[in-house]
Amino acid sequence: MMQMWTNRRTEIAGARARRQRGFTLIEIMVVIAILGILAALIVPKIMSRPDEARRVAAKQDIGTMMQALKLYRLDNGRYPTQEQGLRALIEKPSTDPVPNNWKDGGYLERLPNDPWGNQYQYLNPGVHGEIDVFSYGADGKPGGEGNDADVGSWQ
Repeated sequence: MMQMWTNRRTEIAGARARRQRGFTLIEIMVVIAILGILAALIVPKIMSRPDEARRVAAKQDIGTMMQALKLYRLDNGRYPTQEQGLRALIEKPSTDPVPNNWKDGGYLERLPNDPWGNQYQYLNPGVHGEIDVFSYGADGKPGGEGNDADVGSWQ
């Protein structure tokens, strides 16, 4: 009986040892190879994302400014003039026509720059609509293609 008990304890200890055993070098190398292949496939796709993210950020900024301009128009009966520009959203214009119902604190906390570090452009009257708010894109010049293309409120 004692012998059977000892054999059973030895068998349990052997099973625990097999379970606690680590990975072999080959298993680790296979996992590293798989991760390397996945990285080689995914990294090139992620590298083009910053340009796309800048365009999306510009569209978001323009949408926010368009909403603020619509509120300005509701309060004052007109959009800021070309001369007053987007600054009319953060500080009360002093040039004619001076808005009578300008909201205390302004319509925006601050005017953002576009994701490429340039100022957003404002046209009143606009070319594509009653007013236009836009960025010239990565090159900072009108027109262009790809990352250099203009991003505007009409899109």
